Amino acid sequence: MELVRFGGPDTAFAARELPRPTPGQGQVLVRVMATSVNPLDLQTRRGDYRDQVALPAVIGNDVSGVVVGTGPGADDFQPGDEVWYLAPMFAGQGTYAEFHVVDQALVARKPAQLSHVEAAGLALVGVTVWEALVERAGVRAGERVLVHGGAGGVGSVAVQVARALGAEVVTTARTKDHEFVTRLGADTAIDFSTGDYVLQVRALGGVDVVLDTVGGDTLTRSPEVLADRGRVVSIVDIPEPQNLLAAWRVNATYHFVFVSPGRAKLEALGRLVDRGDLRPVIGAVLPLADIAQAHALLEGASADEGRRRSRGKIAVAVHPPDEPPHGTVSLPRASPAG
Repeated sequence: MELVRFGGPDTAFAARELPRPTPGQGQVLVRVMATSVNPLDLQTRRGDYRDQVALPAVIGNDVSGVVVGTGPGADDFQPGDEVWYLAPMFAGQGTYAEFHVVDQALVARKPAQLSHVEAAGLALVGVTVWEALVERAGVRAGERVLVHGGAGGVGSVAVQVARALGAEVVTTARTKDHEFVTRLGADTAIDFSTGDYVLQVRALGGVDVVLDTVGGDTLTRSPEVLADRGRVVSIVDIPEPQNLLAAWRVNATYHFVFVSPGRAKLEALGRLVDRGDLRPVIGAVLPLADIAQAHALLEGASADEGRRRSRGKIAVAVHPPDEPPHGTVSLPRASPAG
């Protein structure tokens, strides 16, 4: 599926027959079973990165699939292995395709407990959360973490990972989603739409870490809820000046994450899956032929209100074997921190 013009989803994509890619030195050829749609894909489609994307282009970054070929020196995998990975951003062909070539160093074996749809829905958001909370913020057991947007694709994973790290988890979500985020592992849920969330977080005593998945005013006000020497990690753009004076007053540290792929992060996430501490939330599953609708759903602009996505990830079944029906939501089992 190629992106043929920048703009709205209805006219942006066209199905094309392309040659099957050939794996080079240290690469594997993967039959893509599933991929997913991320905010980066929407930005790319709109033309935000037109200097880095030459049309026509195949975009997308998540993969869960089966190895069908290997290049010279690619000895870590063999045909038949089920794998998952995050493809490099803006480097070569993307993942909205039936086959994809990738360096084996970026690939991990798919956790057996996850379907291909679930694994594809976890790859980018999972690696992002791991990099944000573990590698950047260094979340420790006993700390209090605020996750903005706990019912969303990134937030639903972040709540579970923070909980698995032993943190007390506070999250913002609409009241209708409070039971949902609590089942994911949140200790406290705050409805950001009905009052000042800053006052409510302060009443808890502040937080050690803020994970910002929203940007704008949410990022600007982050230092107002931090305890001394707190950390802010943001995964969004910074379109306006930030409240650095408030950050200075609490000795805050800021981290901005543009995610980088890697096998070690996937393997760490896989261990959480194996322990039962992490399960991706899939809000809807669409076929690759409906990629435009998948984009519309993620933007909240679907004409079909009955299938509007409200929680978790939008997954795309490329070669569906026996995946869940469209619109399903899979939930992790609750587990104690530790």
